[in-house]
Amino acid sequence: MFLIARRGPGDRLAGMWEFPGGKIEPGESPERCLQRELLEELGIDVRVGRLLAETIHDYPDRTVQLLFYEAVPMRGELRAREHDATAWVSPAEMARYDFAPADRPFVRDLQAGQIALP
Repeated sequence: MFLIARRGPGDRLAGMWEFPGGKIEPGESPERCLQRELLEELGIDVRVGRLLAETIHDYPDRTVQLLFYEAVPMRGELRAREHDATAWVSPAEMARYDFAPADRPFVRDLQAGQIALP
């Protein structure tokens, strides 16, 4: 199962679903960034595992690089702080969700079995 979150009102991609994460701060590793962002945004502490995939997406106003990591919840209670909803879904269920454009390659690759899962 995969954790997804819906961007809340006021966000430029409001109502769209994403794999949660965030921007890397100076001097921060991608793994530490994911751990920090999930704790800040969703209230859960995770153990970050291996990198599963990555993609680069060009929006009209910016380019983003997304890294897709394996992460295991360790403690905390899942609660959306910056998102307005969360869900645990299988790759097959992802077709029912409107994902942000940058996240769509991960959805496609998960559904096609092209991302090696643990």
